[in-house]
Amino acid sequence: MRILLTGATGYIGKRLIPILLEMGHSLVCCVRDKQRVPHEIISHERIDVIEVDFLNLGSLYRIPTNIDVAFYLIHSMSSSMKFEKLERNCAVHFKTYMQNTKVKQVIYLSGIVNDQQLSKHLQSRKNVENILQSSLYKLTTFRAGIIVGSGSASFEIIRDLTEKLPVMIAPKWIKTKSQPIAIRNVLQYLTKAIGNEHVYNQSYDIFGPDTLTYKDMMLQFAEVRRLKRSIFTVPVMTPKLSSYWLYFITTTSYKLAKNLVDSMKVEVIGKPSNINELLNIQPISYKEAVQKAFIKIEQNSVVSSWKDSLISGRFREKISRYIKVPEYGCFKDIKRRKVVDEQLTIDKIWAIGGTTGWYHATFLWKIRGYLDKLFGGIGLRRGRRDQTTLNAGDPLDFWRVLYANKEEKRLLLFAEMRLPGEAWLEFKIEKEHLLQRAVFRPKGIWGRLYWYAVLPFHGFIFKGMINKLVKKN
Repeated sequence: MRILLTGATGYIGKRLIPILLEMGHSLVCCVRDKQRVPHEIISHERIDVIEVDFLNLGSLYRIPTNIDVAFYLIHSMSSSMKFEKLERNCAVHFKTYMQNTKVKQVIYLSGIVNDQQLSKHLQSRKNVENILQSSLYKLTTFRAGIIVGSGSASFEIIRDLTEKLPVMIAPKWIKTKSQPIAIRNVLQYLTKAIGNEHVYNQSYDIFGPDTLTYKDMMLQFAEVRRLKRSIFTVPVMTPKLSSYWLYFITTTSYKLAKNLVDSMKVEVIGKPSNINELLNIQPISYKEAVQKAFIKIEQNSVVSSWKDSLISGRFREKISRYIKVPEYGCFKDIKRRKVVDEQLTIDKIWAIGGTTGWYHATFLWKIRGYLDKLFGGIGLRRGRRDQTTLNAGDPLDFWRVLYANKEEKRLLLFAEMRLPGEAWLEFKIEKEHLLQRAVFRPKGIWGRLYWYAVLPFHGFIFKGMINKLVKKN
């Protein structure tokens, strides 16, 4: 079959691609920016990658009409406070175009929406499902609650809270019940539904076998990790305080934390159905899902992370707009060193950040991260998804990867920390020398004052970093 995959660079989309290829399907992957798509996907003979913005109906003409099945995986629960309008517009445009194609089935991944008082996030999911219904194709909707898997937002937030806090004073919403489901089970439902007439024009709640509170999940997580944890709840903690609590302890942004807190107050209990028998799926327990997630983490084989999304940082546009580093009106710190072992230096560059650190004066990078977090930025705690691989669009501490090409021996990063301006950091090997270039384009007088204030630290940090990168050890 020829399958249209929206949200191809998202958490679910990235994991679906290899499974669908293994099943023998051909794919049309919709992305907003081709620069974020790994080379092995763009170059695959059974994948067509097209740039489409579902907020712009005029861009959808690039989608071929000879599509058999389409996955709708577009969500806008972002730092934007208008995500409901964004999700509605995307769904309307998608449906309008799909009704003029040969598509037979649309598969939509939504959220469980059985509570009487839905959060804005879940109400928006329900509205999208209503919009997508059509007499010209068959709609299959799977409604999932908390998805447990390496890199999922829920998993990483629970991981942050449990691993960092031996004793927790938590808001009362941690007593909210839900039925978490493993990411591998979600992928099974999505792929086994392809072309299955039994699930046409049907909606199903999909969930794991355990009904747990958030407190239960954190305590069971601690058991799997062999950690002793104590959790106490306070009767009163406003949504705003709860959002700040999540923001300062976890890697999420404040605005995303605010939307999550809004959803966490709602019970997510699914309605039973015969879907497990129809598709022959046996959901695994929460503990087993956590164990399998850590196997992936320990093997350094996390396929996707919620942090890959541009909404985890400052970006609101295509990263390709920032690839051309400006030359005029900028401050620069440029250093060159002769490379002794080219492959070793490349490996060091591609391992930078995360648990590896920044090779020199990492403590100063950490201080800068703490200050960034204090003033509402993302800090250093995003780390990196993979310890040896980098692709355009990947988060890297408080940077975003703009360009990563080992054959060209070039890595380009863009700063997502709070700055009175814009900053780039580039590493490139040419003519047996490593070029390390930091470029800052200031915004107003505060940007210029900022550059001169940090200039002494730059001289120390960047000199030590390039020396370590070219050193043979």
